[in-house]
Amino acid sequence: MALQDLTPQLRTRLNKMERAVGWFVFLATVLLLFGFGYYIYHTAEHKGWFKIKAPFFTFLQSSAGLSVGDPVVMMGFAVGTITSVEPQKPYEKNNVKVEFEITEPYFRYLWTGGSYVKVNAAGFLNQRQLEVTRATNGYAIVVTQPVSIYSLTDAKKLAGDSPGHWQMAQDVLDENSNVVFHAFEPVETVLDASNADVLARCTFESNSIYIYHNAVNRSRIVASWHRRNHRYQNFTPNSEDAYLHALETPPIGDQLQAMVAQVQAALPGILALTNKLSAVLDNANATLGNAALATSNLNTTIVAAQPMVTNFAVISAQLREPGGVVNWALGTNGDLQLQGALTNLNSLLANSDTNLNTLTLDVGLTLDNLAGITSNLNVQVQQNSNLLWGISKTVTDSDDFIQGLKHHWLLRSAFRTPATNRPAMKKK
Repeated sequence: MALQDLTPQLRTRLNKMERAVGWFVFLATVLLLFGFGYYIYHTAEHKGWFKIKAPFFTFLQSSAGLSVGDPVVMMGFAVGTITSVEPQKPYEKNNVKVEFEITEPYFRYLWTGGSYVKVNAAGFLNQRQLEVTRATNGYAIVVTQPVSIYSLTDAKKLAGDSPGHWQMAQDVLDENSNVVFHAFEPVETVLDASNADVLARCTFESNSIYIYHNAVNRSRIVASWHRRNHRYQNFTPNSEDAYLHALETPPIGDQLQAMVAQVQAALPGILALTNKLSAVLDNANATLGNAALATSNLNTTIVAAQPMVTNFAVISAQLREPGGVVNWALGTNGDLQLQGALTNLNSLLANSDTNLNTLTLDVGLTLDNLAGITSNLNVQVQQNSNLLWGISKTVTDSDDFIQGLKHHWLLRSAFRTPATNRPAMKKK
């Protein structure tokens, strides 16, 4: 049916319905676009699309277990992703170049005084993971503050106009390459008139100085620390300033292969050890059999020794009684006999003491008498001085008399010396 064939009332209702459907489709489209936009924004925010990313790279021996899109961690947090894993050219000394991005604010933890990359095992399927370490000293490797170059006069003027906002973007060295002023120090402090003598001994490139304004930040990495020049300069993603040294551990597969090789090398020794253990167990079984036989013989010996043990118990009981040792050794009358012997011994000792005293007195009297005799003899000798001469002459005459009797023919045989077995002396 054509629209002009409808009544005015139906045409009015149809127009209102068409407008309602049109508004419904428009609102649904707007809501759909809004939801899709919110989803994209939430996803982008979750993935860090709006965050500043600092590109870095490192060199590894192997790319095993690493893929583009794998997370990079720091202190257990996911702080970035791997963006590229590429082999190096044949003439290069390194094998694999791995590029990765660290998102804000974690790249501000990477300093020149100890940040590096560790390659850790991440599973049992030969997977690995990059981990960047947080440093505690040095300078930030990359920054978002743009670095400017000014002459010393202009830098001093800028610092005077905006005190506290301009800071050093370089180290100031003297003629001996010693650091006099460090980066990040306030410019007005370094270029103060009190430091004129120190600054006169320092070397500046083209009489200029690198500084930055701490209130100006970009939404990207604009400068990096150049180690050899001791200053910040414009950042280049593939420059040496973006390089981080890597500590690489072998993949799990290589470690397992090395472990299997060690087990294979040690297997002959293990088999020899098991053979020795088997021999030891056989000897132990034989030893246990001998021990069982010895215990059986010991049991028989113990049964045979039971009467002896019983007798020993009886004897020990008798010995524990008062006077048991004497009764057991001398019999039942031994105690009386021993007491009588001790009584006689006491009497003998008492008499011996008395007799010894009497004997001592008699010996004393005898010695006194002998002393008197010798005393009288001494007196006689002292009073008669010729007595000793007469005794001596008498002894001499007696000796001559005996010698004369030896030479007399009648009595010569009485003084003959006995014959000996001494051989006769040969005549010459």
